[in-house]
Amino acid sequence: MSSLAANFNLFNEFNILRLICGLFLIPHLYAKFYVPAALGFFVAAGFKPPKFWMYLAGVIEAFLAIGLIFGIFVTISGAVAAIHLAVAAVGVYRVTGKYLWNIGGYEFCLFWAICCWIVAMHAYYAGGIWN
Repeated sequence: MSSLAANFNLFNEFNILRLICGLFLIPHLYAKFYVPAALGFFVAAGFKPPKFWMYLAGVIEAFLAIGLIFGIFVTISGAVAAIHLAVAAVGVYRVTGKYLWNIGGYEFCLFWAICCWIVAMHAYYAGGIWN
């Protein structure tokens, strides 16, 4: 297990990618609990019951953000984040039917999921599943 200081070494490109993947979860987490329109997305995407799935997504995002930001179980955190964001991409597609993120499409979720998968792969090959 690496030290906390090593996890925040910004001269290590892997740390930058891992931190971005984790830090970008914070606005999504915030929106789930403080932006009323967030529930509308879960309704439109067909999640039933939508409030349960919205709060579950928020809890998952909190754990993933902590894991990715602080370098805790990075392989598992990255893999679960990739799956979580792939589900989000499908949800966005179901709601908008669009690909391009700048017009409300799923492109950003897909890109972010791929980045999280790369983080998981790198951590796995650097130290195994519990890395």
